[in-house]
Amino acid sequence: MSFKEIRHKLAEGDFSSLFHPNSKNAIHPSEVAGIFNGLPFDVALKTFRAFPITRQISVFSYLDILLQKQIIRSLAKDRAAFILNNLSSDDRLKLLTSFHGMEQSAMLDKLDEKKKKAVHNLLGYPQNSVARLINTEFATVSKEMSISQAIEHLQENHKDSETANVIYVVDEDGKLIDDIPVRRLVLNKGHKQVEEIMDHYCVKLNIEDTADEAVTKFQEYDRTVLPVTDGHNMLLGVVTIDDVMDVAQEIGTKEMQKFGGLESLDYPYVKTPFFSLVRKRAGWLIILFLGEMLTATAMGYFEHEIAKAVMLSLFIPLMISSGGNCGSQAATLIIRALSVKELNLRDWWYVMRREFFSGLTLGLILGTIGFLRILAWQYLGWHNYGVHYVLLATTIFFSLIGIVMWGTMSGAMIPMILKRLKQDPAASSAPFVATLVDVTGLIIYFSIAALILHGTLL
Repeated sequence: MSFKEIRHKLAEGDFSSLFHPNSKNAIHPSEVAGIFNGLPFDVALKTFRAFPITRQISVFSYLDILLQKQIIRSLAKDRAAFILNNLSSDDRLKLLTSFHGMEQSAMLDKLDEKKKKAVHNLLGYPQNSVARLINTEFATVSKEMSISQAIEHLQENHKDSETANVIYVVDEDGKLIDDIPVRRLVLNKGHKQVEEIMDHYCVKLNIEDTADEAVTKFQEYDRTVLPVTDGHNMLLGVVTIDDVMDVAQEIGTKEMQKFGGLESLDYPYVKTPFFSLVRKRAGWLIILFLGEMLTATAMGYFEHEIAKAVMLSLFIPLMISSGGNCGSQAATLIIRALSVKELNLRDWWYVMRREFFSGLTLGLILGTIGFLRILAWQYLGWHNYGVHYVLLATTIFFSLIGIVMWGTMSGAMIPMILKRLKQDPAASSAPFVATLVDVTGLIIYFSIAALILHGTLL
């Protein structure tokens, strides 16, 4: 069914054919949510209210957080309470975390006492912790059960959900012993004990782990769900791959935005208010603008050299762009390597050596091209660089080597320094590195020019 046909059915109030499992037109709630996210709010709310309550819950969990907040605020108190209480625990916590102050308290009051207590406990953990992703609905059995008993126990005590794909073996105190995929229960004889099909290898997360650590562990062990325990190995809940993928996407988006020279956005670009978008961008632009003003200061310091050899000013854009580009390249590589755990702070000397020789090689390549370019233009008569054109070409050659080496090492080291100071390496954005190298690159350029051209052009 096309997007246009689905929207037409929603507009006509034909919801049953979109949801009925036996209908050839039935679509997944995530697809409906995708359409909702593109509708004007008043239309989305009207359509949402027309759904049966069970379908409202299934669609609601797939809506983006901004639309969820708008809808829950607009629903009657009893309907909002029903939806909040019937969301999965991780979706409920994510939504409630997005509210602040009195509004968060009002939303918490809509929960039953058990769920309210659970949310209060999890809200005490840091924003970036695994606790904010945990789903407290999970299936457990004891190792003494037979497989037949375990299956009967699961049927009587657990509902069909994504967290039931893996069953957890716990002792009488609720401490985690092992995990068992459902397939292992199904494919073994019913008379066997659960203990016989355990492999005694259970990858787990700690409640105090960061979300970044959870992403790394899911990637490392290729799991779809992982259990979460406390310091005493008590099973507290599980984290599923869909939540981890959302975190990974969010982390990647924020790093890209920071590296582009702006504060990370709180909402998607199309949902971010205009003045909020301007504010997020203006801060870094002001800092970078003030930094670039130092470029003018550096040029003013060398104004006598520029006045004597106007030719030097022709190559200023070449110098600062080469250094800035190399610095941005190095920063990009190192930030990515740090984020995926390819590098850590102990590797700083390895990175320094590697970037030193990378910068030297790249500088030699660019310097040689610059040197040959001046000679070629002079011999072909396309530009007259004067009688000291060879010395000018030599200045460009060594300046590019120095600037590229400095830009490369700066771009590589700044993210590592920030990480050592417990700051986000992504804050060493490409514009930030480029601005730094612009200023210092001019100093390198004119210093080398003063040394080589002394007594001739200078």
